Amino acid sequence: MQSPPRVSRSGAIKTRRLESIDFLRGVVMIIMVLDHTRDYFHRDAFLYDPTDLEHTTVFLFFTRWITHFCAPIFAFLAGVSAYLYGARRTRNELSFFLFTRGLWLLFVELFIIGFERTFNPSFPYFNLQVIYAIGISMIALSVIIRLNRSLILAISVVLIAGHNLLDKVQVPGDGIQSFLWSLIHEVKTFSFNGITVTVHYPVLAWIGIISAGYCVGSLYGIGYNPGKRRKLLISLGLGSIAAFMILRSGNFYGDASHWSVQKNAAFTVLSFLNVTKYPPSLLYILMTLGPALIFLGLAERPLNKLTEKITVFGRVPMFFYLAHILLIHILALFGAIIQGYQWSSMVLSSQVNSSPALKGYGFNLTVLYAVWPSVILILYPFCMRFDHYKRSNSSRYRWLSYL
Repeated sequence: MQSPPRVSRSGAIKTRRLESIDFLRGVVMIIMVLDHTRDYFHRDAFLYDPTDLEHTTVFLFFTRWITHFCAPIFAFLAGVSAYLYGARRTRNELSFFLFTRGLWLLFVELFIIGFERTFNPSFPYFNLQVIYAIGISMIALSVIIRLNRSLILAISVVLIAGHNLLDKVQVPGDGIQSFLWSLIHEVKTFSFNGITVTVHYPVLAWIGIISAGYCVGSLYGIGYNPGKRRKLLISLGLGSIAAFMILRSGNFYGDASHWSVQKNAAFTVLSFLNVTKYPPSLLYILMTLGPALIFLGLAERPLNKLTEKITVFGRVPMFFYLAHILLIHILALFGAIIQGYQWSSMVLSSQVNSSPALKGYGFNLTVLYAVWPSVILILYPFCMRFDHYKRSNSSRYRWLSYL
C-alpha cells in the first residue's frame, strides 16, 4: 500500500514514486562521477580504452562498464520527467518547454561544458556528448508528443530496435552530408577551419530512449495503481535482460561487436558484456535499461538517511553535472602540478587523455577511487542548498526548471 503524499518545505506535494525516480537518477549520477574522474586522473586512460580486452584488467573493465548505465538511464528519466512535467500543463506548454530546454542544453554542451572540460576560451575542440544528445532528443520529443501515445511507443521501439540496421551505412569524407549523417548515426571526428568537432553521441537511438521514457512516464499518472506499476516495471526490466541474453548469446542481432571465447572464463564474461556504446546498440540499451526498470519497480519505498542524501543529487541533475566537471578538472590541474607538469598543461585543445602536453601524466586506480568520493562529498552541501532553493522558488522563477 502506498503511503500518503508528503509535503515539502515549499508546500509542494512529494510522492514516493517521484522519490524513486530521483533516487535512481542520483545513483547513476554518482556513478557517472567515477567515469569522468577516470578520464582526468587514471594514467591508463591515456594509453588504452578500459574495455580493450587486450590490455584491461577485470577490475578496470568493471570500473568503466558500470558507468555504461549512466547515459541511457539519464536520457530515459528525462523522458519520464517530460511526461510528468506535461501532466500539469497543456501540450503546447510542454512542447515549448522541451524545445527551449533542448536548445539550452545544446548551448550548455558546446560552451559551458566545453569550457569546463578544456579551460580553453578559444574553443578549439567541441565534443558532442550526452547533454547534446539529450538536447536534440528533447527538441525531437517536442514534436513527437503531439502524436498518439501508441504511435510514440511504436516510434521508440523502432528507433531502439531498428537503428542497428544502419550500422553499415557510412558517408565518407568531411563534407556536410557526412557530418549530418554522423549527427544521426555514425561516430566521427571533423575539422572545420581549425576547430575539431567529435560526434560521440549520434542521436537516432537517444531519441528512441527519451521517447520510451516518455511512454513509461504514463505509469506514474495520477490514479495509476502502484502495485500494477511495480509489477509492470519489473516485468519490462526482466524482459529486457532476457532479450539481451538471448540476442547476445548467439550474436544474432543488436550489436556489431560480437562476443567470443577469451583466454579464460572471466575474460569471456567481459567479452559477452562488452557491447557498443557509441552509438548505443540495441544490446547496450537492453543491458542498461533492463536493470533500471527493475530498480524503479523495487525502489518505491520510504527513503532512509542514506538514500535521502543520494536523492538530493537526483533532484538537481544539471547543477550537479556542471559542478562536478568543473571540480574534477580543477582537481586534475592540481594533480598535474603535483606530478611536475605546468598548470597550463590542463588547458586543453583536445580530450584530456589525448593531450600531448600530458604525456606520462596520471595516477593509479587507488588514487582514482579516493578522488571519486571526495568529489561527491565536496559537492553535496552545494547541491543540498541549491535543491532547497529550487524547490522553494520553482513557482516564482521559471528558469529554475531549466536546471
